[in-house]
Amino acid sequence: MPETVDELIEILDLHQSEEHVFVGQDAGSARQRVFGGQVLAQALTAGYRTVPEGRVAHSLGAYFLRAGVPGTPISYTVEATRDGANFSARRVVADQGGRVIFSMVCSYHELEPGLDHADAIPDGVRPPEQCPPLSEVLGARSRRAEAAWRQEFGVLETRFASDTSNLAAAGRRDAAMKVWVRAESALPAEPHLHQAVLAYASDLTLLAVSTVPHPVEFGGPNMMVASIDHSMWFHRPARADEWLLYDQVSPSASAGLGFSFGRLFSGGRLVASCAQEGLIRLVAQD
Repeated sequence: MPETVDELIEILDLHQSEEHVFVGQDAGSARQRVFGGQVLAQALTAGYRTVPEGRVAHSLGAYFLRAGVPGTPISYTVEATRDGANFSARRVVADQGGRVIFSMVCSYHELEPGLDHADAIPDGVRPPEQCPPLSEVLGARSRRAEAAWRQEFGVLETRFASDTSNLAAAGRRDAAMKVWVRAESALPAEPHLHQAVLAYASDLTLLAVSTVPHPVEFGGPNMMVASIDHSMWFHRPARADEWLLYDQVSPSASAGLGFSFGRLFSGGRLVASCAQEGLIRLVAQD
């Protein structure tokens, strides 16, 4: 995982190998697969490289089809599905060595005036400076050390904004979690880069929320986890290097699948929403 903003910008600076084909590097990871948020962010960036200037991504829907191989470059082929008067639609397919690992559709829109309302930010959330690092909370409640969790989050600064007893009260709490998140240092001002980093961050904790009410360790030896699909909607401009509250809930888990929904707030305003379904399969220990 990238540990600095410079490293993150580098992996999002895609190389164009052919017309509408872009290559991104993998940052490397202690995981057995490429981080899904990285693929999501690179695919969004590839799509941006093909749309008319002034159009901004407002929605995407993606499927993680196979695990990506860490340390191996990823090619993103962009299909210009449609360019209308106000909207552009793109389909992006990612592959490693001819092996398709990911597919996404994304829509870009010219900003225009219109009706405006939004959910209010949840009440009673402590400010980030009063919240413990998420790595510290998880390190105390899992078999992985705090340092390993810090490495997992890499370039993102994350703080646990929920009641810490939430993680120790399996079966007695709703499936919900709140975290503060931001890039570890300032990013350049390009709006498309901030959207890409928001997409990167959105995949970090969302699936884990579906296991909160259960007496299991997310990603532990008794559980196989993997993102399957991910959708995201960008409602308003936001900086990914300023604190965002990520309010996450899981309405359902069944048949080895967990479903979660998240809202990202910046400056008290709702700036993005996302939804994800993923594998949370229980496995027997030998």
